[in-house]
Amino acid sequence: MPWQQVYDPLHAPWLSTLVAFLPAGLLLVCLGWLRMRAHLAALAGLGAALLVAVLAFNMPPLMAASSAVYGMAYGFLPIGWIVLNVIFLFRLTEEKGLFGILRDSLSQLSGDRRLQLVLVAFCFGAFLEGAAGFGTPVAVSASILIGLGFPALPAAGLSLIANTAPVPYAGLGTPLIALQGVTGLDLHALTRTVALQLSLFDVLIPFWMVWALAGWKGVRGVWPALLVAGGTFAAVQLAVAWWHGPWLVNILSALASMAALVLFLRLWRPAEVWHLPGEAGAGSASPAHPRPLVLRAWAPWLLLSLWMFVWGLPGVKAFLDRFSLVRVHVPGLDGMVMRMPPVVAAARPEGAVFDLAWLSASGTAILLAAVVAGVWMGYRPRELLTRYAATFRQVGLSLLTICTMMATGFVIRYSGMDGSMGLAFARSGPLYPFFGTLLGWLGVFITGSDTSSNVLFGSLQRITAEQLGIQPVLMAAANSSGGVMGKMINAQSVVVAGTAVNLRGREGQILRYVFFHSLALAGLVGLVVMAMARFL
Repeated sequence: MPWQQVYDPLHAPWLSTLVAFLPAGLLLVCLGWLRMRAHLAALAGLGAALLVAVLAFNMPPLMAASSAVYGMAYGFLPIGWIVLNVIFLFRLTEEKGLFGILRDSLSQLSGDRRLQLVLVAFCFGAFLEGAAGFGTPVAVSASILIGLGFPALPAAGLSLIANTAPVPYAGLGTPLIALQGVTGLDLHALTRTVALQLSLFDVLIPFWMVWALAGWKGVRGVWPALLVAGGTFAAVQLAVAWWHGPWLVNILSALASMAALVLFLRLWRPAEVWHLPGEAGAGSASPAHPRPLVLRAWAPWLLLSLWMFVWGLPGVKAFLDRFSLVRVHVPGLDGMVMRMPPVVAAARPEGAVFDLAWLSASGTAILLAAVVAGVWMGYRPRELLTRYAATFRQVGLSLLTICTMMATGFVIRYSGMDGSMGLAFARSGPLYPFFGTLLGWLGVFITGSDTSSNVLFGSLQRITAEQLGIQPVLMAAANSSGGVMGKMINAQSVVVAGTAVNLRGREGQILRYVFFHSLALAGLVGLVVMAMARFL
């Protein structure tokens, strides 16, 4: 017998919304204030979500348990699977000394830490976001920054801040394709609108990152280079989104931005090379290695990028799924939860199908690239197995944390708590363009995915916009644009970053590092959307 979601179970909208926010709020408090270890905070959040779902929102206990198990499975594949294999590749290259050579080669481009940050976290990270998504750019960028000598906390936090503007076009445009599917709006119109909303932030993010690292004085020293990187990214993103679609936006924008910055640095250098505190002169002293050795150091990461790009192509993915995809209909959950108006236009069942796409998963591409790179670097099969086991022991607790946090998000979704919070934002009337943008931010904070947030709230955004006389394309796009700023504080992303830089157990520090930036940037996106709603 299907169960219908109820969005005001306590017959007081403000109280129902407050109770619905308890699990996410508890997770924030445990990580950021009480400074609990991440896996304990995740278990507390999951326990709260199950209690609220069953006792307040009247969800059948078996359904609540099934949604938690479903979330845990999704937490491992694809997200945890990516983290495990990225760290494996990093350990292989580090042990052979190739990471040190890679670090030195970047220092030869520029010994300035500000410019290294933009090249790695913004340009290269955006390329990985376009090719794969699901935490890959944060894990890889943070690992490279650690290899370059950045302290762990800035490496994690700044990689999270960088992974914002490219997010709507992650995985060859997956979030926007999902948004089009739940809203029925034109895909090209959504793609163009998101590009317009985020163009300012494409330019702003490199400046923001450097400000967070080196302050305003640091920004003034390299502003021409930051303008080249961000301006090129914005121009190419807007052009590709306008004339082509969402599929190659990040890939082409990132490559163009990286090429433009590297060429610009051949003609221009900052007046003063900026170093991290306590390392005066470190960057400029890096040795110059022979070109074949530099290419050898970059080869594993170039192989990874190429492999993941090919793996993410729709035709390749469909071919691999023909031989490996197993679709598991979650017992007692698939089709048994009814999404109800006004969150959706008409009552419809929520699907709960776990795609066990182990061969086409991004993590599998990373693993294969790591194995090929490992053999090429001279590792024997037995050595690869030994190091893989050591990597699993290193990140095992983080994998548990990611799975538990995803379970919390799935319980919130299937119980209807997300709908209760979403409707609270929809009651903001004339201020809805601002608060509707923050709804996307909240959706990504809860689910960990711009795609999932679009699926959850895309229909609500269209319905509410039409009722208020606002362009539905604008607000549907704002759900994705606002959502990207929630990516950096999402619990799974924080754990991924902490694992990459070996800050396991100190994820609360990372959350405190990025929380202000997330909220401030989300507010700025909301103001841009309000201006577009009023004047365009």
